Amino acid sequence: EVQLQASGGGSVQAGGSLRLSCSASGFTFDDYTIGWFRQAPGKEREGLAYISNTDGSTKYAASVKGRFTISSDNAKNTVYLQMNNLRPEDTAVYYCHAQRGNLYFWGQGTQVTVSS
Repeated sequence: EVQLQASGGGSVQAGGSLRLSCSASGFTFDDYTIGWFRQAPGKEREGLAYISNTDGSTKYAASVKGRFTISSDNAKNTVYLQMNNLRPEDTAVYYCHAQRGNLYFWGQGTQVTVSS
């Protein structure tokens, strides 16, 4: 059974930090690109950061570049999203996503709330 388990969300004040974790099982983790997305109320789901487990390359959305860092521990089948200098507009439900070609999986979300 494929599982993507996101955790680490919470409530912080603006300027604070959180680290999200995405633990994967049930598929060949090393073959997939893992991404973090978020969705705020009334807004579309937004792709934030991606890491290829085949070559380690990363990609970031402009809205988080320089503040968020994605990393992968292939031995633990876990991808992290370090979020620094959080802003109220970062408040959303955060999801992890695994993709290889046309095959993809979503995890359940974890809530991040940033207060001013």
